[in-house]
Amino acid sequence: MKFVTATTLPALIAAAVAAPGLARAEDAKAPYTLTGNVMLASEYLYRGIAQTNHKPAIQGGVDFAHESGIYLGTWASNISWLSDSGGISAPIETDFYGGYKGTAGDFGYDFGLLQYYYPGTYPDGFTSPNTLEGYVAGGYKWITLKGSYAFTNLFGAKAPNGDKTSGSYYLEANGSFPVAEGYNLIAHVGYQSVKGLDDASYTDYKLGGTADALGLTFGLFYSGTNAKGDVGEFYHNAYDKDLGAGRVLFSVSKTL
Repeated sequence: MKFVTATTLPALIAAAVAAPGLARAEDAKAPYTLTGNVMLASEYLYRGIAQTNHKPAIQGGVDFAHESGIYLGTWASNISWLSDSGGISAPIETDFYGGYKGTAGDFGYDFGLLQYYYPGTYPDGFTSPNTLEGYVAGGYKWITLKGSYAFTNLFGAKAPNGDKTSGSYYLEANGSFPVAEGYNLIAHVGYQSVKGLDDASYTDYKLGGTADALGLTFGLFYSGTNAKGDVGEFYHNAYDKDLGAGRVLFSVSKTL
């Protein structure tokens, strides 16, 4: 310990006068947050449809959020649905998104753009699966409603007559209901409309919950659809799998 002497006392008085301003500067928070996330899942389902042919997925992303409400982010996952069709090497999905969100009392709103990007090699004439969607969402407490609209072909799909599937849309309702500290019940229902491809349109749902423990978040869900996945139908793959069949999902994730 350093004792106060006559020569150090004036310096301490000066420091004390300046201290409130210094404390405010030190306590001032940055006008943005930067967070990361990583997840290991028993399977990657997107809108209820299998993306990894009933195999595990590792996923992660980074998000930037400014206090003004503007945000940007990216996210990636392994996939197999493109390669499963043969002649394609595209093992990863990478998403880029940005938008604006805010609140008004118990109401929240969010709108932005989302680019799905599938780097890989494709045969000549293959329709690109890269998809650009716009979205808008509104929520009240634990309930959120969201609509997404495709400005491009929807994940490479084309109508039987060759027309584009831009104009396809997805509507969804999501609920996250806290039941105890660190425990939430999760409910979801959605409808995917594929323009010009009625056989590809379907409804999906998911029920389950999450629990926080050991610094991680564990999830257990049941997901199902009425998508047409029998032999010869749109959601039946080359490995004789119904991509929209109901199944139990397990995940463990960490926010960094």
